[in-house]
Amino acid sequence: MAAADKVDPIHQFHINKLIPLEIGGYDISFTNSALFMVATVVLASAFLYFSTSGRALVPSRLQSVGEMSYEFVASMLRDSAGSHAMKFFPLVFSLFMFVLTANLLGLFPYFFTVTAHIIVTFALAALVIGTVVIYGFYKNGFGFLKLFVPSGVPVYLLPLVVLIEVISFLSRPVSLSVRLFANMLAGHITLKVFAGFVVSLSSLGAIGIAGAILPLIMAVAITALEVLVAALQAYVFAMLTCMYLNDAVHPGGH
Repeated sequence: MAAADKVDPIHQFHINKLIPLEIGGYDISFTNSALFMVATVVLASAFLYFSTSGRALVPSRLQSVGEMSYEFVASMLRDSAGSHAMKFFPLVFSLFMFVLTANLLGLFPYFFTVTAHIIVTFALAALVIGTVVIYGFYKNGFGFLKLFVPSGVPVYLLPLVVLIEVISFLSRPVSLSVRLFANMLAGHITLKVFAGFVVSLSSLGAIGIAGAILPLIMAVAITALEVLVAALQAYVFAMLTCMYLNDAVHPGGH
């Protein structure tokens, strides 16, 4: 079983109970997924705390990275939704740092990638869309429904266009969550498959070791690509969040 686990690309996504716990018939056990979500929050918080605690006039490398992260997300939000949307900066920045840290943390061997589980990414997407809907109605009242009625559409096409807009809006949490989940899942499976080839071929002697060179090169290349994808997916998630928040702030803007 142990040998099979080493080359099983799906085994890395199994959720295991670390502290079994059941209350009122509900299983609320502390799992490896929960452990790495806590680790993600702790690491991201620690990075931001230590990178900003010095507040030096001439910033250190750590402080520079922290300040660049802050300004990067702030500029993204201002450009996408305007200065009025800066009230959502804590939400967008927290999502960006959580997704980025979780993605990078999952690249370490024997670590768990929480963003490779659809339930986690869907919960994050539902938080975003829920915020858009609640704030949209709070700020604009029924004027928020202008989001589903594009300007300049002929009256006879309006029912069809409104239906398409509603379906498009309802599909947002699905597309937002599946995009992140699918990219992380596919990348990790591909990396595990090539790593499994290296292990399997290396056990066949000199000829196998020679044949393992190409899978090893591919594994290294995919690892480098996964680092890029980890950062890119955090950026895409934050960017789409900003665009959706723009609909709450300016429902008739499009």
